[in-house]
Amino acid sequence: MGMFTSINIASTGLSVERLRSDVISDNIANASTTRTQDGGPYKRSRVILSPIADEHPAWRTPYVPSDLDNGPGKGVKVSRIVKDTSRGTLIYDPNHPDAIKSGDEAGYVEYPNVNIVNEMVDLISASRAYEANTSVIESAKDMFSAALEIAR
Repeated sequence: MGMFTSINIASTGLSVERLRSDVISDNIANASTTRTQDGGPYKRSRVILSPIADEHPAWRTPYVPSDLDNGPGKGVKVSRIVKDTSRGTLIYDPNHPDAIKSGDEAGYVEYPNVNIVNEMVDLISASRAYEANTSVIESAKDMFSAALEIAR
């Protein structure tokens, strides 16, 4: 592992958590949007993450079985952003311009499938993960500074 590997890995976490925060903010902002450009209510977005693949195999310890050893990490990336297709809440409001006009659900308005409480929990989680990655960078910086002090 290089000297800046830990900083590079933490920086991928910072960028991913920032994107997660942006997506969560978008969900909260559209929590009452009953009509989108695509038609219908806003659908909640979720960020799907995956590890960055290791292109170059590194040295593996002989003490851990190869099927359990994932090797050193390379960070995390966003695989995709997906829409939650579950149905939103139906509220009876026949005077609303987006009310369903006919059928068993006539007079009901479908609101987005965004739960503010869940979004706030996700936002706190993203914030804490961002802080943890920032701490990793600060710790690495402190270790590098200490190593330079020893060299004096």
